[in-house]
Amino acid sequence: MVYKKTYYAEELETKHGIVTIEGPIPSEEIANLVFHEDLVAFRAPAQQHKAVTEIANLPEGRIIIVRDQNTIVGYCTFLYPDPLERWSKGQMKNLIELGAIEVIPKFRGTGVGKTLLRVSMMDDAMEDYITITTEYYWHWDLKGTGLNVWEYRKVMEKMMQAGGLEYFATDDPEISSHPANCLMAKIGSRVDPDSIQQFDQLRFMNRFMY
Repeated sequence: MVYKKTYYAEELETKHGIVTIEGPIPSEEIANLVFHEDLVAFRAPAQQHKAVTEIANLPEGRIIIVRDQNTIVGYCTFLYPDPLERWSKGQMKNLIELGAIEVIPKFRGTGVGKTLLRVSMMDDAMEDYITITTEYYWHWDLKGTGLNVWEYRKVMEKMMQAGGLEYFATDDPEISSHPANCLMAKIGSRVDPDSIQQFDQLRFMNRFMY
């Protein structure tokens, strides 16, 4: 598969000033930017900065960032699913996962998340992919936002919809373990019918087990 990556950028005026939402960003550039200390959702900021830089180096890897001058204050990652997850079972070259999305508390509620998703999908090459995201409530900042599980899920759904992702049913045990968890996906306009069928089989693997 040919991995085409076309850079797009958009400026967004927020109550905290203008930020730039841009990407895909090359690894060298990510490494040279400051990674904000409040980006702690997945691991310590220094470790996550390193992880995001490494993802940008992958052939399929895409990092879209929210930049406040020379500081990354938000980002999202796109890469092939984890080999331990069912979504990698078919080894589909045209299935990519929105693996992480994070924005520092200061910029939440300013439209940054939605713009991040929108800019992510501006590259025409994304029409060649099935883009998925798995949402688990235990990754959500319920304490920091003061939202309950269902309120947070609604926020996440609206944000994902800005990138064209919509809800898809699945029998994946981890997703099925709590009703707030969900699978969302966007099927690109150039994805072939065989790939869509393969994705449907991945979504409902358990029905073929008995």
